[in-house]
Amino acid sequence: MRKSIFVAAASAMALMLSACGGGGSQSTSTSAGSDTASEPATSTGVSLTVWSDSNREPALKDAAAKFEAQTGNHVEVVVREFSDIRADFSTQVSNGEGPDITVGANDWLGEFAANGLVAPIELGDKASEFDETAVKAFTYNGQTYGLPYAIENLAMIRNTELADSTPATFDEMIAKGKAAGKQYPFVVQTTEKGDPYTYYPLQASFGSAVFATNDQGELTNELTLGSAEGEAFAKWLGEQGKAGVLETSMTYDVAVDAFKNGQSPYILGGPWMIKDFEDAGLKVAVDPVPSAGGQKAVPFVGVQGFYVSSASKNQIVANQFLTEYMATEEAQLAIYEAGNRLPALTTAAKKAAEDPATAGFAKAAEGAQFMPNIPAMNNVWTPWGIAEAKIIDGADPVSTWQGMVNEVQASIAK
Repeated sequence: MRKSIFVAAASAMALMLSACGGGGSQSTSTSAGSDTASEPATSTGVSLTVWSDSNREPALKDAAAKFEAQTGNHVEVVVREFSDIRADFSTQVSNGEGPDITVGANDWLGEFAANGLVAPIELGDKASEFDETAVKAFTYNGQTYGLPYAIENLAMIRNTELADSTPATFDEMIAKGKAAGKQYPFVVQTTEKGDPYTYYPLQASFGSAVFATNDQGELTNELTLGSAEGEAFAKWLGEQGKAGVLETSMTYDVAVDAFKNGQSPYILGGPWMIKDFEDAGLKVAVDPVPSAGGQKAVPFVGVQGFYVSSASKNQIVANQFLTEYMATEEAQLAIYEAGNRLPALTTAAKKAAEDPATAGFAKAAEGAQFMPNIPAMNNVWTPWGIAEAKIIDGADPVSTWQGMVNEVQASIAK
């Protein structure tokens, strides 16, 4: 469950499909065996070690059993806390240790690739079988470094008993929400640290992006938050805070509980929330996020996938396991069933989208930008969120926003 952008976005998160990284486990390791990189191939086969959270463990073990039966190679699945994997993988691989393969989020890629921690994945003809955005999300400097298995993004989740539709604009939605006569017309997690991941579709509707792109469509280190569009979004935040529509006291738990208890017809949230709401007896629908600034409100798309360690002694076998056994409809649908994130494999995604909620998240993601995967993004999350929270609480929008931009630019330039 992604409760905050800071879980999904490194040390600082991931719609539908995540997140953010999304979808961390709350369990400790339940698998026996070593959690460090395998020994090289022997006459009896290769042994691979894979780090996973508990959600993905069953699908990995099923694929591993088939892999072992058909190739004689063994896969040891070691369950770890998702929130610990990024830092632990970085530390261990830097010392020539760690697993052969790990689950991970696409926004880890810039750090991993820049530090030489991951090996390229050779998708070959398989690349065309995946969602194009998912493959791009695991591409850095023209090289693919991960096998994607799930996509997640935010959308507007609606209590169908309180609202019969989600209007196209934010103001119209708030008016409709007020007409429902509940405590809140709309809820969104914010907190005193802000939540720029969750707020991003609203910002995007003003035409404000985080970084510029080059002629190849790749992100650059040129920060674009300080544009006129960014300032317009900042002013809007101030207006909504003054009106009481946005509140920094609205944490994830407060927002989810309010929606679950019928106190609001709308919540801006992700696929990880749906089961909780349905278990509470709610009838929900999933719609695109209304536009606050006049342009399409596109969320970040967080992509989950598998990385191969650069320290692995069996990278070819690791690639084989991923591309031949985890890039199958069966494996990707098994992961989907465990976490409700849309599969990255297009054939599996079509089957998953037979579920109305999953289809709703997919529609909300049309035209979306994958979570920035360049190292510079690590400098952005915290000051960006804090600036948003300060503005909602009444700080001057323009000076606070530009102060954040200056801080981020200086940090990137170091």
